[in-house]
Parts: sequence; C-alpha cells; structure tokens
Amino acid sequence: MLSGPLLKKILLFALPLAASSALQQLFNAADVAVVGRFAGSAAMAAVGSNGPVINLIVNIFVGLAVGANVVIANCIGQGRMDRVRTAVNTTVAIGLVGGVFVAVLGFVVSKPLLILIGAPENVIGMATLYLRIYFCGMPFMMMYNFCASILRSKGDTTRPLICLIVSGLINVALNVFLVAVAKLGVIGVAAATVSANAVSCGMMMYFLAHEEEPFRVGFSSLGFHRDQLLRIAKIGVPAGIQSMVFSLSNVVIQSSVNSFGSDCIAGCAAAINFEYFSYFIINAFSQAAVTFTGQNYGGSRLKRCRKVWVRCLLTSALVTAAVNMAFFFGRYVLVGLFTEEPAVMEYAFIRMTHVLLFQFIACSYEISASSMRGMGHSLLPTILTVFGSCVLRVVWIFTVCRMYTSFETLVNVYPVSWILTGTAVVTAYFIIRGKEEKAALHN
Repeated sequence: MLSGPLLKKILLFALPLAASSALQQLFNAADVAVVGRFAGSAAMAAVGSNGPVINLIVNIFVGLAVGANVVIANCIGQGRMDRVRTAVNTTVAIGLVGGVFVAVLGFVVSKPLLILIGAPENVIGMATLYLRIYFCGMPFMMMYNFCASILRSKGDTTRPLICLIVSGLINVALNVFLVAVAKLGVIGVAAATVSANAVSCGMMMYFLAHEEEPFRVGFSSLGFHRDQLLRIAKIGVPAGIQSMVFSLSNVVIQSSVNSFGSDCIAGCAAAINFEYFSYFIINAFSQAAVTFTGQNYGGSRLKRCRKVWVRCLLTSALVTAAVNMAFFFGRYVLVGLFTEEPAVMEYAFIRMTHVLLFQFIACSYEISASSMRGMGHSLLPTILTVFGSCVLRVVWIFTVCRMYTSFETLVNVYPVSWILTGTAVVTAYFIIRGKEEKAALHN
C-alpha cells in the first residue's frame, strides 16, 4: 500500500471486499426470497422490515471496527509492530464484549422498537420472533466483523470472502430446508442466519489463531489496552454514531413506509436488496480509502493519500453507476425472484427508479469521509453527515411528506440528501487535506 501503482492495488483490495459484502447480501436476499415464496408476503415483510432496527443497534460497534482498521493501519505504516499486537488484542476483545452486549440489548428492545416504528399487526409478531433469534447470534457476527477488520488493515480481503462463501452456502441450504421443507417460516430463516454466522466466526478465529505475529490472536492475550482503546474510540465512536443516526433516520423512514401497508413494506424489502448490493460496492472502496490512507498517512506520504482519494472516488462511482443501471434494466426479472404480486412489484419498481438510479452520488461523501478518518479526522465528517443527510431526512418526512403524501415523495429524500451531504463532506475533505499538507511542509 505504501509504494507502486495504486489503482491495481485498490482494486485487488476492494473487489474481494465488495464481493464479500455482495455475497453476504445475496444470502440475505435469499432469506427474503425463500420466505416470500414459501411463507407469504406477510412473513416476507416481517423479515425484510427488520434491517433498520438491526442496524440501529449494531452500528456503533461497526464504527469501532472502522476505528480498529485505521489504528492498525497507522501502526503498520509507522512500522510499530509492538503497537499492532496490542491493537489486535484490543480489537478482538471489543468484538467479544460488544457482541454479548448487543445480543442482550437487541433481545430486550426488539418488540418495543417495532411498535415504535408502527409495524403492522399482521407482521409484528413474526418480526419480533425473527429479531430475537437473530440477535442471539450477534456475538458470532460481531467477532467476524472485528476479526475481518484486522485482516483488512494489512490488505487481506480474500480470507473474509472465503468465510462468507462457506457460511453463505450453509445459510441458503438451511433456509431451503427449514422454510420450504420443515415449514418453520421466520424461525427457520433466523436459525439459518445464526448458524451461518457461527460458521464464519469460527473460520475467522481459526485464521487469526494461526496468523503470523503480530497479528496472531490467542484468548489468553486478549485484553483492553488503554492507549489503543482510546485511539480506536476516537475514530470509531464518531463513525459509529454517524451510522446509528443514519439508521435512526432510516427507522423513521421505515415508519413512513409502514404507513403505506404490508404491500409497500414487502416491495421495499425486495428493492432494498439491490440498494444494499450497490452500497456494499461503495463501502468496499471506502474501506480501501480508509486503509490505504491510514497506512500512507502513518508513513507521512500525504501526496499518495491524495491519489488514493481520487482513485477510490472515481472508480467507486463508475462501478456503482454501472451496477445500478444493470439492476434497473433487469428489474422485472429480479423483483420477480421475490414476489409475483403486482402491488408489491409496483412499490419495488418505484423505489428502484427514485433511489437506486442515483445511489452513485453517495460515493462523494463516503469516500471523502473515509479518507478523512484515515488521517485521524473522524468527528467532522460525522457532524456533516448527520446534519446533511440524517437530520434532513427526518425534516423531510415531517414537512415535505406531509404536504405531498405519496410514496414517491418519501423516497425522493434519498437523492436530495446524498447531493447535499456530498457537497458538504467533499468541501471539508479539501480543507482538512490542505491543513495536513501545510503542517507537513512546516515540519
């Protein structure tokens, strides 16, 4: 990451990561498709409507995983292998404790949150059951994510992909058996997901237990090292808060979606799968930006940090736009994999037209924010993103949507917020980059 041509290395880092996330979402989509085909649209809505609730609870720890990635990458760039070791042990400890905490919290607040967002009566019982089983497997998911952040900080995105391929195939096989054969409905979908997460977690722990020093992990060496914990928190907590507020705004949006009925919920559950695919492409290049910037910033290569930003931004926008267009032109076939009900399909098509086609705009603030975090600046992009996107979405729902009550008006909030947030965060990136380069000249 510290020398040589960048674009090829960024692609070698980002594409396996994008494939990992896309594959994971493909298996999640299989959950929705199987339950929609074999258990009906109400069960499909119960599973598909839970995404914002899950993200609201887990995203603070996802942010901490980003912080761990930056801290370890900085230490690698500085050549401080002793600090890499303590950062790795602290990262795994956070994942273990955080997973248990989220499992307990999610189990307790699942039903109150679903009631709060106005889940329909014919959905809430199944949705609560699904969420509670899902959260029982949260320690496995958290451990996987934190262990994967360790490998990604050193440029390894291949083994996390291997873990997801294996666990995803197990997930699909169990889905088909438990839902289509055993007729367990949402219980079967949730149990399959938990089992698959346990497999991916176990594989990742095996890799790290046999990794070379200083990346090797052993339970006897786990612990919270104060300096590394504070550094991870400094970067990760703002990133996690940003993700949580994003999820909170999405929960508010989900509440508005719920007001249009179960057909709308099911249609969004189908369409949002393709948005997830596109987001994970953006996220893969964002992870590349934060990791490459983190290592090069740690090695005082600021001109190379600038090149990382340009290449990650342009490549992610082009790839995302191409994938979105492919999804849109194939929408009749793709949505048909989830449902054949005309009303559900119509809602899915509306969302794809107003949201999916414009999703590449989000690359502007995602890549810029990740680049700033790689340089140790996490609070500013968080503040700008929260106000430029999250607060705007809530205001939009309580003002514009009340004046013009339609599903089209509701989903238009996404491209509007992406444009405003992108403008603000890119501007902030140029300011921060200028200050860092000026400080480096004086030193």
